[in-house]
This record gives sequence, structure tokens and C-alpha cells, in this order.
Amino acid sequence: MVRLVLSPGQAGDAPRASALLDGLRPKHVIADAAYDSDAIREQTRAAKAHACIRPNPTRKRKKRYDRELYKRRNVIERFFGAIKRFRRVATRYEKKAENYLGFVWYAAMLVRLE
Repeated sequence: MVRLVLSPGQAGDAPRASALLDGLRPKHVIADAAYDSDAIREQTRAAKAHACIRPNPTRKRKKRYDRELYKRRNVIERFFGAIKRFRRVATRYEKKAENYLGFVWYAAMLVRLE
């Protein structure tokens, strides 16, 4: 299952994590240090999933994470790199969020079909 949530460019990623996880039953949640918050970890535990989140350097007590599982995060990074090859996605010419998100979904489908 793929879920995309559009946010303003100046907004951080972590506040959208709750919307991305809501209603899902994942086995693992793999995320970078930007998502290292107690609230996200608690939501992951509530979903009965394993949190594989690299600890934020500012965290006083570092949490452990599975380094081998964390390496799989590159699949997501490559996906976003691939959809940004589409000019309309990379530059966001669309004024309306619905139109832009439609092009993002279209680019995602084309990348998946490759």
C-alpha cells in the first residue's frame, strides 16, 4: 500500500507521520532521524509495529535501531528521486494542491510500471 500526503514546502516531515500511519498495520516503520519523536514511536507501538528509526543526534538517550533493516529505507529515497525526474513534480508549476498531487500520483504510477 502506498500513501502520499501533501504538505507545504516549508513544513517539516514529522508532523505528517501521524496521518501516514493512521489506520495502517505495518510490520515495520522505517524512518530517518527527522521522525525520531516519542509520539511517533508510541503510535508505531500502538499499531504493533517495530520502529526502525535512526535516533536524532539531539536525543539525550539514544534509542536502538536495526541498522540492516534501516538500509532498506533507500528504496523510498530512490522512489522520490525517480518521481522528481518528472519536471512537473520537481518544480511544482501547479497552483492547486489537488492538481499537483494528481501529477505526483501519475508520476508514481509511471515509475512503478518501469
